[in-house]
Amino acid sequence: MIESIHPAAPHHLPVFITAPGEIDVLMVVMAIVLMFFTLMVGILYFRLHALPEQFAHNKIQLEIVCVLALLAMFTHMHIFWIAGLLLALIEFPDFSTLLKRIAGSTEKIAGIEPGEGAEQVTPDAKTITGQGEVSPETEGAVRKLRSL
Repeated sequence: MIESIHPAAPHHLPVFITAPGEIDVLMVVMAIVLMFFTLMVGILYFRLHALPEQFAHNKIQLEIVCVLALLAMFTHMHIFWIAGLLLALIEFPDFSTLLKRIAGSTEKIAGIEPGEGAEQVTPDAKTITGQGEVSPETEGAVRKLRSL
């Protein structure tokens, strides 16, 4: 059986029109392009949501930012992602080192080796004993502090 073209159709058909029963090459190519584009958009989406995690400065900040990024991804509420990004971009100062140095200096003034102050705290050293009397350890520490 010979295939004939309808008399109203133009004699020169475009390349993307296929004959009945043949493989539509344009549709196959467009399906592959669509799958590739969808995969690239998904990768971009996940990288964008992981962006605040790459900016975090320390472990605690990283954990908080990760939780905010996951909340943003699963709830589709962008405020969590924005909060995580802002939190990641702000570098918080290290207060723990400063407080440890203050505690060590205070222990040194009190005559205790640094790091042993928490172990040697006794109830009589921090309370007044009897009727207005101060314990001898406290009196010695107060005199030492006043002499500085």
